[in-house]
Amino acid sequence: MKLINDKQYKNLIGKRLKTARLKNNLTQQQVSIKLQTMGVYIDRASISKIEQCKRIVTDYELVAFSKLLGVSVSWLLGIEKE
Repeated sequence: MKLINDKQYKNLIGKRLKTARLKNNLTQQQVSIKLQTMGVYIDRASISKIEQCKRIVTDYELVAFSKLLGVSVSWLLGIEKE
């Protein structure tokens, strides 16, 4: 089954992911490398697309970002306030 998304944005976490990454003084490439050590393979270009809300994020990727950047899943999703 093909996933159809009519909306302009493909994820909820893009802007907060970039905020958390920059607070941790990490480049997109560094995030990619650290994720690989956790068994999650996302290249730098894909991280860029996620931050621009142009790529869907899976549940295990969401959890990995949360652990790596020291923020909660709820915060990444915009449920928790800044």
